[in-house]
Amino acid sequence: MSRTVVNPDTVFNTVQYGFSQAVIVTGQRRMLLSGQVGVDINERTVGPGLQEQTEAALDNIQRVLAAAGGTMAQVIMLRIYICETVREDQEVIAQALRDRFPVDPPPSSWVIVSGLSLPEWLVEIEAEAMLD
Repeated sequence: MSRTVVNPDTVFNTVQYGFSQAVIVTGQRRMLLSGQVGVDINERTVGPGLQEQTEAALDNIQRVLAAAGGTMAQVIMLRIYICETVREDQEVIAQALRDRFPVDPPPSSWVIVSGLSLPEWLVEIEAEAMLD
């Protein structure tokens, strides 16, 4: 896979929030991942906080990618759904993205929603990847 991140200095610096403005990719296989939430393999919510749920959602994305032979480095887009109740805590998500994607992070969209499928869920993350 060829991957070129685009972060022009003519728009605001999104890398500080853990994502890039755009990415140009070429590859053999495009993988679309379902939205992942903060649950474990037994469908138990990992905890009540945004940080632990965000980490678990990203862990689940990593596991799904690995099952297809992929890695987090091949993620080309994220869509992050954040519950209204934690909209003021978005730095937690930004830090998790900076930790997972320290160099050339993928672009992302962040959407505030009134709620997710279960009331205890605070964040859901969809991903797209381009596999070799």
